[in-house]
Amino acid sequence: MKVQTQNLIFYSPEISTDTSGAIFVDTRISAGFPSPADDFKQQRISLDKELIKNKEATFFARVSGQSMVGAGLDDNDLLVVDKSLEPAHNKIAVCFIDGEFTVKRLKIEADGLWLQPENSDYEPIKVTEENNFVIWGIVTSVIKKV
Repeated sequence: MKVQTQNLIFYSPEISTDTSGAIFVDTRISAGFPSPADDFKQQRISLDKELIKNKEATFFARVSGQSMVGAGLDDNDLLVVDKSLEPAHNKIAVCFIDGEFTVKRLKIEADGLWLQPENSDYEPIKVTEENNFVIWGIVTSVIKKV
């Protein structure tokens, strides 16, 4: 299922009953000098099992915009979001505020809750009692294309 809003596109995970997964090479891959990998071990890995801890409470959302680039969330990245996790200071959350969805870092301060972007071109948003505000879930992973 796909639902699009102005700032995010939401997807429901399709949990596969196929447990084979993709091939996983169980060896570290050097990002520096190459190393021989003659004796690597192959096994199957399921990204669902790696990225989704609570399948009933997990959804995907695609990022639209640049407000979180400093946190490594770029335009068109796919977020894995868990609704069962408790919101906390410094967590990155998908929020609904005044009719729009956004992804921001939660800042809990003495003067209240702030939605903190990770790009200096954007201003923090102070959440007040006047706002229509809900935290939809906490971002647990980001999937990028290279």
